[in-house]
Amino acid sequence: MKFLIGKKIAMTQMFNKQGKMTPVTLVLAGPCVVLQKKTKEREGYDALQLGFVKIEKKNKITKSMKGKEYRHIKEMRDLNPANVGDEMNVSLFAEGDKVTVSATSKGKGFQGGVKRHGFAGRNATHGAKHEARTIGSVGQRFPQHVIKGRKMPGRMGFERITVKNLTVEKIDAANNILALRGAIPGHRGTLLEIKG
Repeated sequence: MKFLIGKKIAMTQMFNKQGKMTPVTLVLAGPCVVLQKKTKEREGYDALQLGFVKIEKKNKITKSMKGKEYRHIKEMRDLNPANVGDEMNVSLFAEGDKVTVSATSKGKGFQGGVKRHGFAGRNATHGAKHEARTIGSVGQRFPQHVIKGRKMPGRMGFERITVKNLTVEKIDAANNILALRGAIPGHRGTLLEIKG
């Protein structure tokens, strides 16, 4: 399995030779450095630990970070064999490959039932006053409490989202940029996990 850590740059569009427009998301993918190799004999499972964005300022590095001076560290199982110190970049992927991207979605704060769950709201007429976007009844006579799992207003967004089968449209190897077809969760600068 191929794996890279990246950052969302922005959304844009590309045109093919026939003039057809494709929406793409630009992603700064790598370079990632292998920081640690975990084995079944020692840790109980096989995995590689990758680092992304090296910390340059000496005063930002603590004793516990010695040898792993990176801002973002992620671990992935079932990776291609690699050794500590190896660098991974966009050359892992080819144009036309299908990838899976995981990221944290944009936080939207506290939202009502209409926006959060797509509720219809109440009547606009027939005596319904000041409750166009209320959620209505939330329970019944028995039991005398709200059932767990009831869809209600609350915090929305800021969840881990995984988008599968995104096509790699273009690769800029010189700048470590991937152009992936379609949208990716999160705002600009969101940390991404790209699996192929």
